[in-house]
Amino acid sequence: MREKVGIPKALLYYNFYPMWKTFFEELGAEVITSSDTCKKIIDDGVKTCVDETCLPVKTFVGHVIDLKEKGVDYIFVPRVISVERRRYLCSKFLGLPDLVRNLVSDLPQIIDMKIDYYRGEEFMEREIIRVGKLFVDNTSKIKDAYEKSLKIQKVFENIMRKGFLNTEAIKIMEGKKPETNKNGDLKIVLLAHSYDIMDDYLCMGLINRLKSMGAYVMTTNMMERDMIEIGASKLQKDLFWNYGRDILGAGKYFIQSKEVDGVISVSAFGCGPDSITDDLLERDYKRDGNIPYMSITIDEHTGEAGLNTRLEAFMDLLRWRKGEIMA
Repeated sequence: MREKVGIPKALLYYNFYPMWKTFFEELGAEVITSSDTCKKIIDDGVKTCVDETCLPVKTFVGHVIDLKEKGVDYIFVPRVISVERRRYLCSKFLGLPDLVRNLVSDLPQIIDMKIDYYRGEEFMEREIIRVGKLFVDNTSKIKDAYEKSLKIQKVFENIMRKGFLNTEAIKIMEGKKPETNKNGDLKIVLLAHSYDIMDDYLCMGLINRLKSMGAYVMTTNMMERDMIEIGASKLQKDLFWNYGRDILGAGKYFIQSKEVDGVISVSAFGCGPDSITDDLLERDYKRDGNIPYMSITIDEHTGEAGLNTRLEAFMDLLRWRKGEIMA
């Protein structure tokens, strides 16, 4: 009987799930994901974490509890330090395995893989072999599984750059047909971490609401790397937060290129890095004054009615600017 590895459907799941799934399956494990985010998962995370914890981490803890209840043999909680050289992630990612162990009792074994590409390929190879030996005692097979997972990740990223959302790309990788994202006469870019906008329950179906109002939705994951770098080059000082820098780079790129009708920034209440990037983005868009910009903050108390009202008003503004609505 194959050992079951649980992967929480939260945080960087939306960026790396196909890669992680491939790696463990190549080693003979069965990959189980947690359930879709729901009220119970949020409530479990909120009750378990301290109040100051941001909503995405509370949600992650709720997903860990869901996997525990599913009876998996392992839960994959990587310690993601750096996904590219000279850049780092939020400290909560660095301490996530320790946080989970101290908050949730009676857990199955945590797979605490250190992901730190800043330390080079040799470090990552040693860490991959350490984790792989939980399943097979064959270094060559572990390396092959890792190489295949890297190729799968490239395919996944290329699908997103063709105009598909993270969730749509995951469905395509699983052989499913996603809903199209190409309809809509207004092009709106969402500047946000993937886990804030890809989880329908957390963001109250933000993307689907925008689509139903006639928007074509674009995210930073759909952008070519050089587009983000063009925008990031305009920063007065380089930013060492990996995904925060991508959000700022994308925001600055669209100020310069004028390729979108509107920009919406989405962040989680209590996120320290986002409080800075949101402020910088808002200042830049107000200073430029050519592209409408709106900031949305989500937490466990956010109401759907208020969100819908703001989105409708924003879309009306964009249509008025295009002359589709008379003043």
